Amino acid sequence: MLFVKYLLSTIGFGLLLAAAGILIYDLYQMFRPRRSREESGLLVQARESLGAVLERPLRWREAARIGAIGVVPLLVGLSITVVPSGQAGVEISQWRGTVPGTLYPGVHWTVPLMEHVELFNIRDLVYSTNLVEDSKLKSTGLRVQTKEGLGVGLAVTVRFRLDASKLAYIYSNLPQPVEEEIVPPTVASFFRQAAPNFTVREMFSSRRDEMLRTVTGQISQKLAGDGIVIKEVMLRDIQLPTEYARGMEGLLLKEQENERLSVELEVKQKMVKQAELEAEAQKAREVKEAEAKAEVVVLEAKAQADAMQHTLPLKEKQIQQSKLEAAARKESTVMNAEAMAEAKVIEGKAELERRKLQTEGESDRIRHVAAADAERLRLEADVLKQSPLLIQKIIAEKLSDKVQIMMVPNDGKFFFANDVLKGATVTAANQ
Repeated sequence: MLFVKYLLSTIGFGLLLAAAGILIYDLYQMFRPRRSREESGLLVQARESLGAVLERPLRWREAARIGAIGVVPLLVGLSITVVPSGQAGVEISQWRGTVPGTLYPGVHWTVPLMEHVELFNIRDLVYSTNLVEDSKLKSTGLRVQTKEGLGVGLAVTVRFRLDASKLAYIYSNLPQPVEEEIVPPTVASFFRQAAPNFTVREMFSSRRDEMLRTVTGQISQKLAGDGIVIKEVMLRDIQLPTEYARGMEGLLLKEQENERLSVELEVKQKMVKQAELEAEAQKAREVKEAEAKAEVVVLEAKAQADAMQHTLPLKEKQIQQSKLEAAARKESTVMNAEAMAEAKVIEGKAELERRKLQTEGESDRIRHVAAADAERLRLEADVLKQSPLLIQKIIAEKLSDKVQIMMVPNDGKFFFANDVLKGATVTAANQ
């Protein structure tokens, strides 16, 4: 919509300027002097120019028509009012004055040249003071007097906003701008009124929150009637007087020293009490230990007495047990001797039986060997009877183990070595 507003306004102004330009151009053409090359004809030229001026008419109708056309978009553009976001407006009429009601962000229509809109910022605003006033930084200082009459600097921050529903009242009745003309003196006034009710020490430490709550309530109540809503009041810092700060520092040091001594005294008292408690605990432990030892001795005596009551029967039982064990050992010794004798008899019989069996086995072996040798000799005798030449072979084998003997058939049939041997024999005989 802003684009439409500026477009219509531009068109209107352009048309008005065009109309004015036409008239100016015509006047220029009417009064422009005409030069002639001939100096002697200056008077004649002047007369002709004056006649032309009187004869050439101005284009009033065209200019008026263009101007009327330009007035229409200009008036339409001037009648459009756009209230931006974060702001609100109040309509001011030349006839009625301030019109009740608030124009919120958006597009609004007004009577051009008869009404206009005053805009106000309805966002949260911040007013701050510093400990000291600084003209270079354009910062406002706020100093108040306490109950003792000492000057104290306050750094205060107030966050507020204008009530959009009361903008007409604010514009009609309050000095403008409100954030500079109303809020600063009101804040300073209420802080200066509240400060004399508190001492420096209370304002700095113990009753600081109380003072801030009191002043916040008063400022909110006062400015609410003027259409200003207080959101928050913050006391950032407090500047103490120099001498008071030094005295306060010394007092704090003494208080710290006093607290330190108090703590040390309390620690020592606790140490003494701890030593007493430890002594009592040690005494109680020793008493308990002595009682425990006495009880142990009594219990040991009772145990010994009870043990003596059972000792004699136990000793008698041990003696009887020893006797029984000795008799058992004697009986076991006799039985062991008898068992050993029987074992030796059995061993002797077993040894005799073993030797007997060995003798019988050896006799059987000798008989079998002799029978085998007799059979072998018999067989050898039969072989020698059949082949007497075996005696020579046996003798040759006994003479030397290096002699090689070959046995061949007597008839030499089917044996290839006979021809070789015969040939060798004939050769040897011829030689």
